[in-house]
Amino acid sequence: MDVENSSIVAGTWSGKLTPPERIPNRADIVIIGGGIVGVSTAWFLARQGVDVVLCEKGYIAGEQSGRNWGWIRAQGRDPRELPMVLESQRIFRDLETEIGESVGFSQGGCLYTARNEKQLDEFNDWLELARDHDIDTRVLDRNELSTLVSGAEADWCGAMYTASDGRAEPHKTAPAIARAAARSGATILTACAVRGIESSGGRVSSVVTEHGAIQTSVVLCAAGAWTSVFCRSLNIAVPQLKVRGTVARTAPADRIIDGSLFDERIGIRRREDGGYTVAHGSVLDHGITPATFRYAFKFLPALMQEIKVLRLRFGKDFFEELAMPHHWELDEESPFERQRVLNPEPSKRVLKGIRKNMNAVFPQLANVSIVEAWAGMVETSPDVVPMIGEVGDLSGFYIASGFSGHGFGIGPGAGKALAAMLTGADNPIDLSPFKLSRFFDGSPVRPMSTI
Repeated sequence: MDVENSSIVAGTWSGKLTPPERIPNRADIVIIGGGIVGVSTAWFLARQGVDVVLCEKGYIAGEQSGRNWGWIRAQGRDPRELPMVLESQRIFRDLETEIGESVGFSQGGCLYTARNEKQLDEFNDWLELARDHDIDTRVLDRNELSTLVSGAEADWCGAMYTASDGRAEPHKTAPAIARAAARSGATILTACAVRGIESSGGRVSSVVTEHGAIQTSVVLCAAGAWTSVFCRSLNIAVPQLKVRGTVARTAPADRIIDGSLFDERIGIRRREDGGYTVAHGSVLDHGITPATFRYAFKFLPALMQEIKVLRLRFGKDFFEELAMPHHWELDEESPFERQRVLNPEPSKRVLKGIRKNMNAVFPQLANVSIVEAWAGMVETSPDVVPMIGEVGDLSGFYIASGFSGHGFGIGPGAGKALAAMLTGADNPIDLSPFKLSRFFDGSPVRPMSTI
């Protein structure tokens, strides 16, 4: 496997951690988690003059927000997510001007290929939804597809194509937004784990960090794959499972596409540096844990939907979660300090598959080196869309989690909507479909997109 030693992406979650010299005594709102959703929410709050503090146990974008594919797509989304992702696309188009930094954004389009007429016909259902939302999606025939993709050795009969979809560099984006939030007045704390929450009269009164307490009446938990663990310590059940995604990037190479392309063998996008971010098109790698059994019934529809691409494994993930405490004293070290970064090893088997499939689909990339590989834990909800809103019996405690691999593209739009939710401002985006209670009130669980 020709993976060279390079850490442009992995540099996001390595290096010396910088704990705060001091922490504020109080804040209007405290956000737990420094991923794309957390930093975007902090940015929008700070721009409104809200005194907001963000606490991240490790690095900004140190987990999935810095490890994803970098796609910013409306194509194929669950209809419940579309308002957020369309707003997010609008934000991304002006983001570099707004924050004064490059995030590698480009509006290069998104392609889903079809190998037969049946697959092509299946795109028609989504086309109707696209028309309802004024999205420029269309179906291409073989000849039209060949004008957008160079030199592919694949028997595609056509594709679904959305020219307005974009891409950006994940390792740049969330850190840049966090810096913009700080310049707007937000306090961004790294190496600052939140151990728990204190309450008074049934309402949040403070968060307790490893460096001391911050008085507040509103807390947003946007802790990604750690949300379920944190909420369980508050006796709040959040159904959440993790899927390991292995990703690679190549050295600069000939231009074969301008945007992003998904095939059953490969997911690939053009990078700002002229290389490609590449993943396997049909592998979901889930390590079985106690949560798998705890939430199996709720996740059954999603598991059945992905059954052909799901790879189950039993190993250390199970025992690590089994050993995870459910509760801890707030003056003691928490699980979030013991493991600052969720940093799984990339699958060697999947990397071999990526190399093989890339060579087969795009022979002109056969001699291009893979210069870096990494893995991330994609946290998902039972219906593969987020869980957003106030939860539990503790007034002032909110979550924003379960973005199911869609969080990077949705993040800025979600952050804008969350800022409105937390401040009680008018919100043009209806967040009611994302209530956690949908998984406990008898509502049918119906995944309408994929991880």
